Amino acid sequence: MDYTVKRSNRRTVGLEITNNCEIIVRAPIRISDKEIADFVCKYRGWIDKKLPEAEKRAEKSKAISEKEDELRRAAREVIPPLVERYSKLMGLRPSSVKITSAEKRFGSCSGKNALCFSWRLMAYPTKAIEYVVVHELAHIKHHNHSAKFYALVEKYMPDYKKRRAMLKN
Repeated sequence: MDYTVKRSNRRTVGLEITNNCEIIVRAPIRISDKEIADFVCKYRGWIDKKLPEAEKRAEKSKAISEKEDELRRAAREVIPPLVERYSKLMGLRPSSVKITSAEKRFGSCSGKNALCFSWRLMAYPTKAIEYVVVHELAHIKHHNHSAKFYALVEKYMPDYKKRRAMLKN
């Protein structure tokens, strides 16, 4: 069984299985290689149990990051042209457009009219993405959620309530 030994000023020996499924033995500087090998043999059962679990997590994590990369790429390709299209239509220009990793909100508009959109938005239908774009552009004129704000959104997107509902599912 392959493992990596990392020695330091510690008092005890410890085992770790990393996210990359590597086995790391953390050991005191003065402990012998034989003592380390005996320790690994003693915990062979634990390693045999935990290593397959780590491999499953690594596979799942790889699949998730591949999906994330796909969504990030799609966001960079889809969102800026939508912002440009609706920006011309509404006569509202953002100072910048960024794609972020925000988890709690799909979009935001700063006080300086910089728009941010989460790449996670790409998991939703195009109509929902368009709604978020119009919503954030409307914040350039109304930095609140007043009746005037929603009247502006509705002017350019009469079915905005249906589109917004798509984001809640």
